[in-house]
Amino acid sequence: MTALESANQIKARFGDIVSEPAEFRGEITLKIADSEKILEVCSFAKNIGFDYLVDITSIDNYGEDPRWTVLYHIRAIGNGAELRLKIAVSEEKSELPSVLPVWRTANWHEREIYDMMGIRFRGHPDLRRILMWEGYPYHPLRKDFPLAGKPTDLPGVAFTRVTPMEGGPFVTLPSTDDAIAREPRVRVPKGAEPGISDKRLK
Repeated sequence: MTALESANQIKARFGDIVSEPAEFRGEITLKIADSEKILEVCSFAKNIGFDYLVDITSIDNYGEDPRWTVLYHIRAIGNGAELRLKIAVSEEKSELPSVLPVWRTANWHEREIYDMMGIRFRGHPDLRRILMWEGYPYHPLRKDFPLAGKPTDLPGVAFTRVTPMEGGPFVTLPSTDDAIAREPRVRVPKGAEPGISDKRLK
C-alpha cells in the first residue's frame, strides 16, 4: 500500500477530523483537527503498517494562534511508505495525549519537546526534562527565548552568566578559507603567538 493509499484509508476511518491528504514533493501530510484524537489516529496508523515512529517535531508559530504545530513522522518499514501527521496545539492548552502506548520510541521525542518547547504529553510515564536540568524555568526553543540565552541564579549548574554568541569559542566565522582554517580552536587573537595547530596550517 502506498503512502497516499494509507492516508486515504486513515481519512476514511476518521472522517472530518482528518484533512484530505496533501502532497508536496512526494511527501504526504494529514492534518488532525482534534488533538484529543491523536493517540487513536496513531494506533490506527500502526495497525495498517506504520510500525516505526521516525520523529516527533514541534514548531513555534509565535504571535499566531494556535501557537504550536506538532508533527509526527511515521514509516511503514515493510514497504517504505512515509506519512506526516500534523496537529495544532494552542498555548492555552499546551498539552497532547502521549503516543508512547503506540510507539515506545516516542519516549525521548516527547520529553525533548516538553523540555525545549513546554508542550506536555498527558499519560507519559516519565515526563522529565531531557537536556535542561529539573527546575530550569524556561523552554529554550521557544521563539521568545533570546538567542544569547538567559542568566540563571543557580550556582554551579551549567552557566551562571548569559552565554556569549558573537566571537565565542564555538562560533565559526564566514570565510572563503577551508573548514580547518575556520575551526574555532585554531583561531588566535591578533598579536598572539600562533599555537601548534596554527603553525601546522601554514
